[in-house]
Amino acid sequence: MLRQFKSVVHSAKVAKVFLWSNIDINIRLMSTKMDRNNFFFRQLFDPVSCTYTYLLGDLTTRDAVIIDPVLEHAERDAGLIKELGFNLIYAMNTHMHADHITGTGKLKSLLPGARSVIGKASGATADVHLADADLVKFGGYQLSVAATPGHTNGCVTYICHEQGIAFTGDTLLIRGCGRTDFQEGSSEALYKSVHQKIFTLPDHYTLYPAHDYKGLTATTVGEEKKYNPRLSKSLGEFIKIMENLNLPYPKMIDKALPANRVCGIY
Repeated sequence: MLRQFKSVVHSAKVAKVFLWSNIDINIRLMSTKMDRNNFFFRQLFDPVSCTYTYLLGDLTTRDAVIIDPVLEHAERDAGLIKELGFNLIYAMNTHMHADHITGTGKLKSLLPGARSVIGKASGATADVHLADADLVKFGGYQLSVAATPGHTNGCVTYICHEQGIAFTGDTLLIRGCGRTDFQEGSSEALYKSVHQKIFTLPDHYTLYPAHDYKGLTATTVGEEKKYNPRLSKSLGEFIKIMENLNLPYPKMIDKALPANRVCGIY
């Protein structure tokens, strides 16, 4: 029977609940709750490719960006952006996807003025090409760009230090990572990217991947450092794991890559 209840919220993400039995229970709050009231965050989902799309905005200036949109949901996303009164500044990708066609090109036609964004090393067409340490600004917020190759040459992670969050694409998944057996993949490069650019972030930073296949929505730096069954291992062990995954040929790659090289419009 609950006799005493107190709640203390740390960074609007974790609440510690004290029971009469003096046992501490950590409860993760909804991932849409951010630290500043004028920061907007919305996580969207494509059930076919299990892709997460992220809409971020400044509620004061109404400027917004969208990360990893999917072509089939471009009208959904554009409708939401219009309904909420946002001005889409950038339609961004974490890398050149092989499992779906990006919605960036379609969003540009639906929301004139939006610009497409991708890592320069991807070799894909875009209005803006990013390199390591670049900044993407929208309203009063900014995303720091970290080059995190390994899954592909052009993979980047977007970090919002003000909110303590990062968008890792396929480089780091929840208890996993992107495959490295095609499209310029390198297990050694991916391992170094994660350990040098993501695992060096504070442990409490919340990480949002481009995909999840088990219904999980987010993780933290600390969790992945401790529990990731691949990336918590040594480099040598990680390479052996990746060499023995025996994954099937990506079913969408022959259609997705040519389209994504030209911003999803082909």
